[in-house]
Amino acid sequence: MDGNGRRRPVSTIAFIGLGNMGLPMAINLTKAGHDLTVFDRVETAMQKAADEGMKRAASGAEAVADADIIVTMLPNGDIVQKVFEEIVPAAKNGAVVIDCSTIDVASARKAHEMASAAGLLPIDAPVSGGTGGAAAGTLTFMVGGSNEAFDKASPILDIMGGKLVHCGEGGAGQAAKICNNMLLGISMIGACEAFALAEKLGLSAQSAFDVISTSSGFCWSVNNYCPVPGVGPQSPADNDYKPGFAAELMAKDLGLSQQAAENAGQATPMGRHALDLYRRFIEEGGEGKDFSGIIEHLKAAGRS
Repeated sequence: MDGNGRRRPVSTIAFIGLGNMGLPMAINLTKAGHDLTVFDRVETAMQKAADEGMKRAASGAEAVADADIIVTMLPNGDIVQKVFEEIVPAAKNGAVVIDCSTIDVASARKAHEMASAAGLLPIDAPVSGGTGGAAAGTLTFMVGGSNEAFDKASPILDIMGGKLVHCGEGGAGQAAKICNNMLLGISMIGACEAFALAEKLGLSAQSAFDVISTSSGFCWSVNNYCPVPGVGPQSPADNDYKPGFAAELMAKDLGLSQQAAENAGQATPMGRHALDLYRRFIEEGGEGKDFSGIIEHLKAAGRS
């Protein structure tokens, strides 16, 4: 049902990519009454989807053959292009293709061109909100594509997310995601440095939080996702820095930001430094930890 109690029309949806984000997104679509045919190379993911009532396909091409809507959630731009090379010729004319992967802008634009040339309606729709948002259906979608494609995709995106922002033409969603996450990575490092210094100066974490969260240092990294345990809303810091949003994913997004900055000829020195710090954090024990766990790495660097 929609917000007015009306039954939503059922769509035939193909969903390709059932990882930590993709599977809960697909489950929400199934719970909303849509018919999903899915494909993933990982058998355990396929079995979990089948247990939720989704139909298994033997390939991406088979999954999309009868679909009105195609959703992809894939690891990187190279894989997106390979999957599009397989599914675009197999898709129905006029099908809407929603790529929710976070990839480089150039790859997103190539995917748009490939799909558009075949008579499909593509959008790039990377997400913000992590695995929690995927499970709760509260993701933010940053969307690039035509007005027609956005309008047709919106009812499906509304089920998986709490906010949709149409950022412009093809690739604009990826550009918005990259800029946002570059700032997030920079601001988290700043928050971690501030709390690490506060501790060295004898200030309690609670006092530092009470001041920063209500003063000019106010930011999402402090107020919503504080990198120290025991203060502010519940965050990965309260769970031994289990992600959350993994440090490797932050490094990936920062790397995309630097690739885009180089292609655009725009200097982003803080983004570059943040990428270097996250790579060092991962190499020196941060692999598998939440990106806010970099605070422990910064504290250790201060002791050396």
